[in-house]
Amino acid sequence: MTLENTLEPEDPGTEAGSGPEELPILPIRGTVLYPRLIMPMVVGRRKSVKLINEAMRGSRLIGIVAQRNPEDDDPEFEDLYSIGCAATILKMIRMPQGELRVIVQGLRRVHLDEVVTREPYWVARVTTVTDQVGESADLNAVVAHVKQQFQRAVEESSYLSDDILTALNNVESPGGIADLIAFQINAALPDKQAVLESLGVTERLNKVALMLAKELELIELSQRVQSQVKDEMSRSQREHLIREQMKALQRELGEEDDHAAEITELQEKIEKAGMPEDVKKEADRELKRLSRIHPSSAEYTVARTYLDWLTYMPWAILTEDVLDIAQARRILNEDHYDLEKVKKRILEYLAVRKLKSEMKGPILCFVGPPGVGKTSLGKSIARAMERKFIRISLGGVRDEAEVRGHRRTYIGALPGRIIQGIRKAGSRNPVFMLDEVDKMSMDFRGDPSAALLEVLDPEQNHGFSDHYLDVAFDLSKVLFIATANFLDPIPPALLDRMEVIRLPGYTSEEKVTIAKTYLVTKQLEEHGLTAEKLELTDDTLRRIVSDYTKEAGVRNFERRIAAICRAVAMKVAEGEESKQVIEPEQLFDLLGPQSHFPEVAERTGIPGVATGLAWTAAGGEILFIEATRMPGKGVISLTGQLGDVMKESAHAALSYLRSRAQELGIDARFLQRWDLHIHIPSGAIPKDGPSAGITLFSAVLSLLTGWIVRKDFAMTGEISLRGLILPVGGIKEKVLAAKQAGIPNVLLPELNRKDLEEVGEELRKDMIFHFAKNVEEAMEIVFDQASVEERKKAAAVAAVGGGMPDAQRPAGGRRRRRNRHLDHLDTPDKQPPPPSRLGA
Repeated sequence: MTLENTLEPEDPGTEAGSGPEELPILPIRGTVLYPRLIMPMVVGRRKSVKLINEAMRGSRLIGIVAQRNPEDDDPEFEDLYSIGCAATILKMIRMPQGELRVIVQGLRRVHLDEVVTREPYWVARVTTVTDQVGESADLNAVVAHVKQQFQRAVEESSYLSDDILTALNNVESPGGIADLIAFQINAALPDKQAVLESLGVTERLNKVALMLAKELELIELSQRVQSQVKDEMSRSQREHLIREQMKALQRELGEEDDHAAEITELQEKIEKAGMPEDVKKEADRELKRLSRIHPSSAEYTVARTYLDWLTYMPWAILTEDVLDIAQARRILNEDHYDLEKVKKRILEYLAVRKLKSEMKGPILCFVGPPGVGKTSLGKSIARAMERKFIRISLGGVRDEAEVRGHRRTYIGALPGRIIQGIRKAGSRNPVFMLDEVDKMSMDFRGDPSAALLEVLDPEQNHGFSDHYLDVAFDLSKVLFIATANFLDPIPPALLDRMEVIRLPGYTSEEKVTIAKTYLVTKQLEEHGLTAEKLELTDDTLRRIVSDYTKEAGVRNFERRIAAICRAVAMKVAEGEESKQVIEPEQLFDLLGPQSHFPEVAERTGIPGVATGLAWTAAGGEILFIEATRMPGKGVISLTGQLGDVMKESAHAALSYLRSRAQELGIDARFLQRWDLHIHIPSGAIPKDGPSAGITLFSAVLSLLTGWIVRKDFAMTGEISLRGLILPVGGIKEKVLAAKQAGIPNVLLPELNRKDLEEVGEELRKDMIFHFAKNVEEAMEIVFDQASVEERKKAAAVAAVGGGMPDAQRPAGGRRRRRNRHLDHLDTPDKQPPPPSRLGA
């Protein structure tokens, strides 16, 4: 667009009549055409090209209207503004790509009344609208103000030339002045369209004045920013020049600045770190970037911290393993009693390492109740191998970044706990303990157990990548040891990568031995005492175990010993010089009243009660399953915080019992008259699992028949609907619980006979183990035969007398004659016989 042709003298057709006429409509985007102004444009849309070609063959008169959305390539007629400009085509040039370059001149404002045709392009009926000048005393003042503002804009802007002022002085009408200025300045499309739609001249000039004010403000802001940038660049250039001069002077004086010295120091650390080639390449690249950053920049601290982590990592530092098998065995035995399976696995690893130096570290997982020595065992393994020991607790960790670290783009980012532990150890082959691996959880920040999959996979951890370091680190030499109380919460994929070694609880005698060998000596030393000042007899230790602790490990046992040591230490501090020999009778004064009582004899020996065995995260437990009945309609209540699996076991036992009711001498319709309530005490403790199936069956059978379960018996086993007793887990822990409770007889599934090999000789001592394949065999073993015979005789007497055994008689003396259709069940010859296999 040439400036001399921007404004043309008024055309006679400009003030055409105001009656309707039809014009082809050309939509344009991003700008507005005003009357008497010339504008070049490029036409490329198919409809628009056809419109221009046909207009050039006719009157060349068209309507130009802006579309509301400039991004719309195919607008509808309704997407156009309602006010446009009638224009004439002055010139058309065809471009090589099929586009048209067109120069048009605006003639007059028009209003789009309605569309006449839509194809092949829009033709609309339009009405000419004219300016409304009116009389205003302030019009001249507004025109002068607008001209003054525009002159300032031309002087201060870079895109407005002085020639536009000359063209502006040739315009006489105030409306034309507003149109020309609105056409020339940079403004938003809605603002320009608002000027086109303003028919009142004063209103139009005011809108232009507002547009000029915004433009002047933007120009001033731009100039201020450019000035600041220029000053900053000038200051940076001066600082750079002065800094280079200072460097030159320091070199002449044999000195060096702190920044250069820091870069040199980092370079030396990188060379000495023994990094792999790819890691060294990354460190050199980061160091080169650091040398170009000013020390006062925030980015400098981030890069410097990253390089510190790279250079302090033990890339090539390995501690030498002590492969003396005898010495390792001696150290392991010094620190821990028993745990032969774990010790054997460690000694096997050392033996293989002695034969083959290049060997990946094993991934072990110690599983057992609290207090059995899982964590301390890891320290002993590190001491036996003379490796560094690192322990991290994963309990409560729920963020993947805790394992893999944060990316350096985050403020305050750090590597994950694995890399932090390796750096703290100072070698890349420590004994690394992942404590409480079963206590991890997940949330929206990720799953930390998934991040451990790479860490604990020997096929992948040779190239472990932390998000912060972003380079591979070799973990294949690390001996990872995870600890857990139970395996259920550990994801299967993670569990598959670990070699599980179970650490069972200790027997009473084992605890006494541990106390004599380790705990008493340790507590005497911690309390400033010696063996000449305090002695705990074996009977005292046994009494502490039985009356003051109830655990699989020795943690609480050690606390009780510490309490005795504190009491003796106070006496010694007060001047007592004689040796204190603690006997069982003194425990009441030192530890208070007895905390735990044997309750088996009190809670068994009556119908409807049976003793079961259970496995928990804290070791083995005994369960007293109680059953009772009351008149009702067959409602079965299960209480004691039972899980779904245990509830299903109870229903399975009842279903089997009902299916065998006639053979067992039980009224098959007992659920039509009675409600059953099965309860497992310690109701605040959740319980679950299928292993109580045989115990539930025995308790309900005892209730309905009056047979008494032997109180010196404890049992475990899952029951099926066919009466089979299926194998269960945790045999050693359950046997230990029975022994600690003083129960000598244990009933186990026949398929668990092989698991007794894991039960030590000391634990099996004075214990009698019975095995059963099915319910029939179990009934012959666990029920008191005297009570069975007594009930059988009572049933026989009732059968002869036409009555029922007391255990099956309805409450309140209600007679069964009320249900005459059941009378035949009361006759002696129809009474079901007692079970033959339970005879003496």
